[in-house]
Amino acid sequence: MMNVIFIEAVSGTELLQMVSHDVAGILAATQGESVTFPVGHFKYEFHNLDFYEEDGEIRQELVIYLNKI
Repeated sequence: MMNVIFIEAVSGTELLQMVSHDVAGILAATQGESVTFPVGHFKYEFHNLDFYEEDGEIRQELVIYLNKI
């Protein structure tokens, strides 16, 4: 289980934060033609895998950056 955060690359605005068991599937789908959120359509730009410590445990999150189209 991993946190997945979608960010609009230019403004840095968070579009969605979710938890998923299928991170590879979400990343593959995101790299398709477009991603639609209530605020518009977006195209994949790049992603980062971030590691952080919370409550003494090392956790990870996938941050996916998108550009509005």
